[in-house]
Amino acid sequence: MSKDKIKINVNKERLVQNFSELVKIDSVSFEERSMADALKALFSELGIELYEDDAASKIGGNAGNLYGYWPGELPGAPLLFSAHMDTVTPGKGKQAVLGEDGRITGAGDTVLGADDLSGITAIIEAVRTIEEKHIPHRDIEFLFPAAEEAYIRGSRVFDYTKVRSKQAYVLDLSGSVGSASLQEPTLISFQVLIKGKAAHAGFAPQDGIHAIAVAAEAITEIEQGKIGKKTTVNIGKISGGQATNIVPELVTLEGEIRSYSHKKALKQLEIIEKKFKETAAGYKAEAEVNYEINLQAYEVDPEETVVKSFCSVCDGLGIEKQLTKTFGGSDNNSFLQHGIKGIVLACGMNQVHSTKEYTTAEELERCAQIVAGLMTCPEEK
Repeated sequence: MSKDKIKINVNKERLVQNFSELVKIDSVSFEERSMADALKALFSELGIELYEDDAASKIGGNAGNLYGYWPGELPGAPLLFSAHMDTVTPGKGKQAVLGEDGRITGAGDTVLGADDLSGITAIIEAVRTIEEKHIPHRDIEFLFPAAEEAYIRGSRVFDYTKVRSKQAYVLDLSGSVGSASLQEPTLISFQVLIKGKAAHAGFAPQDGIHAIAVAAEAITEIEQGKIGKKTTVNIGKISGGQATNIVPELVTLEGEIRSYSHKKALKQLEIIEKKFKETAAGYKAEAEVNYEINLQAYEVDPEETVVKSFCSVCDGLGIEKQLTKTFGGSDNNSFLQHGIKGIVLACGMNQVHSTKEYTTAEELERCAQIVAGLMTCPEEK
């Protein structure tokens, strides 16, 4: 393809202004109502209708996922662009502070919300620029999920029969713009409930079954941290007991397993369940293990069209590209489960999930240029 065709200059000042305005909108997970309404209005001004699904009732939130379709003039299969609407906490009362050097931070007492407003504003600015300059573009689909930060709750219940695209670009990666993740892990959260027997700790401890002792013994025998090169296990929460003079009857533990291999993650879950149940049986206690598969591992081949197009656009813009992987997760995990091959693009978010989160005007601009380039470039053969 000609490099000149994908060098699209966006309006950086407008981009930063739009980002700052969206930052002001509270949109923590499960409370995305105001953000959803704002995005519907913004896209309506661009002549694109965003439809809201019924995810709110399914996940216990106040807003559903937003989906839109923008027909284009260029031949080629449609492309899906996605960025999630929610932020982590503390995320209420956010504001964007623009420094003279172009660095954009929060006020210091909340997250900034660049995760994922940097992705959302890049998509909006790309569409605005293409419309204003009358640049031919591919058929484009949009999906703005709710509750991504809560283990991709929104995208997990979306009806993918609505989606025509088989390729997706998910704007939800920290790091320098030009980076793209091609691999994400399985993530399984689990809970263990140990039931012993209460007894007076002073008068008749021998009549009790010490649930905390069961938990402690099992934990010491379960391998945690890094297990090989692809897997981690962590038991991060434990609670139980009623009083210091009562042999504890109930203990609850919570943990997670992550692995680039779905099979290995399931194997670790099997090991954990077996160990807790065997240990509990040795004390004549009971152990119940419940789990949820929040993400399922995937890896996209670098030779896939979705990757090659991204690389071509970066080359045309003179942006250094980097193909990488992440041990986090994103809505892209959902997409791959429904036959949509996507990759996750860095969009200018830094030090995310903290009050030190920041972005820069230059990163936002580069990200919007990449999105515009992808929307307007011919299909890779």
